[in-house]
Amino acid sequence: MVKFIKAGKVVVILQGRYAGKKAVVVRSWNIDTKFKLDHDEGTKDRPYGYAVVAGVERSPLKVTKAMGKKKTAKRSKVKPFVKIVNYNHMMPTRYGLELEQIKGTVSAETFKEPTQREDSKKVIKKLFEERYQTGKNKWFFSKLRF
Repeated sequence: MVKFIKAGKVVVILQGRYAGKKAVVVRSWNIDTKFKLDHDEGTKDRPYGYAVVAGVERSPLKVTKAMGKKKTAKRSKVKPFVKIVNYNHMMPTRYGLELEQIKGTVSAETFKEPTQREDSKKVIKKLFEERYQTGKNKWFFSKLRF
């Protein structure tokens, strides 16, 4: 099978708490036909193909010219999430996102301790808000309508 869900690919989560939310793949693990992991980083407790994703739980609200700086700053907040998701529960899009800084913050150890997960969420929130402020990847931060 061709591996097309790679790091940097924007996906839509289909199942679970974050169903209908957009996320970007940070790391991905692929399984071959003999249920052996392609990468050494894989674990035996997850015998399926999965990816670590960072996504937008709550997207920023609409901002107009008439709003002041304080209100604009408040409405431009992004609430992120970090999650391990099965390949069957995500749908890839044609969009991509550069994520050099995000890769360093999220690792396999991030999910072992809640404090580490919170720290990585804070860093991702900062990066997402910077990206939103500059106007890059507008589609990623808009709410999905269906």
